[in-house]
Amino acid sequence: MTPTLTPPFREFMPTWLAGQPWYRGDGTPELKSVGFFRFEDPAGEVGIETHVVQAGGVTYQIPMTYRGAPLVGGALIVTAEHSELGPRWIYQAETDPVWRKELLRLVRSNGVASASRGTAFEARGTQLAEFADDEVDIELARVPEPAGPDSPDVVGTVTLGDSRLATIHRPTL
Repeated sequence: MTPTLTPPFREFMPTWLAGQPWYRGDGTPELKSVGFFRFEDPAGEVGIETHVVQAGGVTYQIPMTYRGAPLVGGALIVTAEHSELGPRWIYQAETDPVWRKELLRLVRSNGVASASRGTAFEARGTQLAEFADDEVDIELARVPEPAGPDSPDVVGTVTLGDSRLATIHRPTL
């Protein structure tokens, strides 16, 4: 039997997305899932996924973490019930230190976060200079611009002041 999440994404995601300052639509959107990719928490405690969805012709990148207990200081999206794991607290990933650590590992290793469950997406990291994890800022494009010959595939950067130290590249189709 396939594990289930209650409420499912299709119920909580549209309302949550409509409330974000970077949402470009009006009202609660109809979402189309484009795909998602995962990072693996080495400790096996935190689920780390980035969902890519479309609404009204706009693509949104939504990184989330799933925890078995509340995260102090985390930006909660919803509390849900997983059919096998029990209660899950789902957070905006940028507020979760495990997501930050894994994203920085991705760029430091010039690695790839692979597709999950048959989706065709992956994200790539590229380190441009040495950095200490606690000194840098991560800037993520929640609304990546369409890829084209004149637009780069960068959807996130790791910076220190005005210096770009690493990049996160758009998921590939």
